[in-house]
Amino acid sequence: MQARKRLIGVIGSSVGTPEQLAQARTVGRLIAERGAVLLCGGMTGVMTAAAQGAREAGGLTIGILPGANAAESPPNEFIDIPLFTGLREARNYLIACASEGLIAIGGGYGTLSEIALGLRLGKPVVLLNSWQFAMAGEPLEVPTAHTPEEAVETLWRLLG
Repeated sequence: MQARKRLIGVIGSSVGTPEQLAQARTVGRLIAERGAVLLCGGMTGVMTAAAQGAREAGGLTIGILPGANAAESPPNEFIDIPLFTGLREARNYLIACASEGLIAIGGGYGTLSEIALGLRLGKPVVLLNSWQFAMAGEPLEVPTAHTPEEAVETLWRLLG
């Protein structure tokens, strides 16, 4: 009997800088090389780059999309399984909930909500070129990586 594959979320900017997009593509590739399934928001920017990297490495990609159909939210060309939710931003909860762990790359307020939801759900979250957190001047313990390799290695270590 084959072991169940890990479902790893990659979250981030719908636009992304060239550096963030390159990092996302590498993260996607590394996730696929470890035999895991890549889960993302299924649209543009970091989501496209991560899905492209995973697909190029022979991995499976799932996109949790905000619209009710492809006309409302067309998935990027590297998404194997598009899941149309009709939930708009509420889909962020599904991404955080369904993922065993999350890697955040860049991102705006949507990514921030996914990070917070993941942490609230007790999921491991690793930040790569993304948000930084402090409360009352004290840094919060959210792992930060400096390279895609470090991000994936850190997440796998946290997953156990």
